[in-house]
Amino acid sequence: MFNLILFGPPGAGKGTQAVKIAEKFGWKHVSTGDILRAEVNQGTPLGLKVKSVMDAGHLVSDELLIEIMESVFVNNNTVKGFVLDGFPRTLNQAQELDKMLLRHGEVVSLVLALEVDEEELVSRLLKRALDQGRKDDGEEVIKNRLVQYHHHTKPLIDYYTDQNLYQEVHGVGTIEDIFSQLCLQIKP
Repeated sequence: MFNLILFGPPGAGKGTQAVKIAEKFGWKHVSTGDILRAEVNQGTPLGLKVKSVMDAGHLVSDELLIEIMESVFVNNNTVKGFVLDGFPRTLNQAQELDKMLLRHGEVVSLVLALEVDEEELVSRLLKRALDQGRKDDGEEVIKNRLVQYHHHTKPLIDYYTDQNLYQEVHGVGTIEDIFSQLCLQIKP
């Protein structure tokens, strides 16, 4: 099984690219954000647990996220691979993901990071906020999100670089150009 992690700051296009990669290779696209929203909307026991955490203004714990990821792996054990989009976000999550994968005889196969300069990211996110009518996503909020992303991601980059799993891909250009560059790095 090929287990790909796709990194990228907000606005890098990782969601778009993750879907395209999953379609091309016949893998399952896994977005923890999408999963959490679906569980909450469906009112599942897990969704109720997640909703109570989010309603209290807290982040979903690493333990709960790993529980969700393990459920996804167990319930999709016939797929040829996974594209993890937006997970892991912290070093602890990466270490716990490794432990969970090992329990199932699996490992992370590759980590690809979409690299986009901050000016381009801010521009993309401001446009997206405008298109979606999100007045709360001003330039300062966006820049703070980028600072937080880089703060949390740096240890992950080191962690996966030490394992020879980390590759950067230039994330500026057309969707198809970026997709082609990503696909050149993937060797299932």
